[in-house]
Amino acid sequence: MTRRKTPALAPVTVSESDGVRFLHLGTIWVQGAMRVRKPYALELEYIQRMMAWMLLRPEEALTAGHAVQLGLGAGAITKFCHKTLQMRCTAVELNPEVISVCRSLFRLPPDDERLTVLEQDAARYAEDPVHAGSADALCVDLYDHEAASPVLDDERFYAACHQLLARGGVMSVNLFGRDASFERSVERIAATFGRGALWTLKPTREGNTVVLATKGLPPVDRAVLAGRAENIETRFSLPARKWLRMIKHLGS
Repeated sequence: MTRRKTPALAPVTVSESDGVRFLHLGTIWVQGAMRVRKPYALELEYIQRMMAWMLLRPEEALTAGHAVQLGLGAGAITKFCHKTLQMRCTAVELNPEVISVCRSLFRLPPDDERLTVLEQDAARYAEDPVHAGSADALCVDLYDHEAASPVLDDERFYAACHQLLARGGVMSVNLFGRDASFERSVERIAATFGRGALWTLKPTREGNTVVLATKGLPPVDRAVLAGRAENIETRFSLPARKWLRMIKHLGS
């Protein structure tokens, strides 16, 4: 089996404006952010929408199971799942400098019994049969310093993500970039998950579009989603009712 080439690693840079700290990979493109006075809140709108997987899982399952993040960014999703949701968390990041900066400047806690941060290639982690069926929530946000298109965006990778998910799990993917094709990426995800398992949210102002893919979850109607959205917003202060207005089932 042909292995993917390992991309060159860009230097990590940090900027700060109006109380928000930003992580960059040597360019102006924002790879993550943290409000300094609220280090465990989700600052960026698209990162908040990456958590819309919560709408598609039963309320009793929201704080249970294993959350996996492929592409650490500024660590916001992993920090939220670890501290607020109290889930077991694994983050996979290829660039060791990103991990170091997240620990020193973005309040990513040290590994503990519920947190593991791995310096590893995301594709290899997802493809490893040791991890098959281990992720209940899988957040995929993989971009290089140019942010032109996802670094991993082929059928083989999405098939590995499907393998990584537990039955009843949900994957959220950030699709963004100057050279990215939303429809092409959706078809690649659908090739493994099936179009009936896919949901999408409207693009953010910056152009980030989040796609959700479920594994082994029954269909859910709007009334159930509305109840879940109210619960999520009340318990976790996330704009879940707003998500409900912009989410669309691609299988319908």
